Amino acid sequence: MFILTKLADLVQIAPEDFSKRSIDAIEDNLNAKYSNKVIQKIGLCISLYDVLWTSEGLIGHGTGLVNVNVEFRMIVFRPFKGEVMLGKIRSSTVNGINIRTEFFDEIFVPYSELPAGAEYNHSEQLWIWNFDGEGLFYDNHETVRFQVVDEEWHDQTPAGPPKGDEVVALPPYKIKGSMAREGLGVCLWWDG
Repeated sequence: MFILTKLADLVQIAPEDFSKRSIDAIEDNLNAKYSNKVIQKIGLCISLYDVLWTSEGLIGHGTGLVNVNVEFRMIVFRPFKGEVMLGKIRSSTVNGINIRTEFFDEIFVPYSELPAGAEYNHSEQLWIWNFDGEGLFYDNHETVRFQVVDEEWHDQTPAGPPKGDEVVALPPYKIKGSMAREGLGVCLWWDG
């Protein structure tokens, strides 16, 4: 679920940070730049793990910024395919169930990845699994166990002004899950 990723970047230390130790100023800048950001095909950056190497600082002409080349490792959230995770149901639609974790909201289980016998109840706006004549509900805010089956990446590079009336904002990183196997779904069904 969490991996260490080695990265390299140019850090610019502002004059107001000169009172800090150099390593503290570098770490603060890296955390501000990368924490809670998605890097394409790598994952969601959580926090700086350590700094591996730094160059000598060079003062930029006219700006007073100190430029330092840095190699470092970040703790990154990127679950592998087949991994089983816990989350809470955020909402349900006809297309499937939206799930969130404590720090990540872009998890979706499509209706095709729900167990056989699951149907959407329009009046309750939730999914119900009909199992042995009993209706088991996928209630909002219930803790569920799901398996990661795929991931989607969407480039967030600006592409100019929108061409149509409606702009659809896609998340930079989205996980597709499944609750079709035994032991997956609402935890209370299996644990209690």
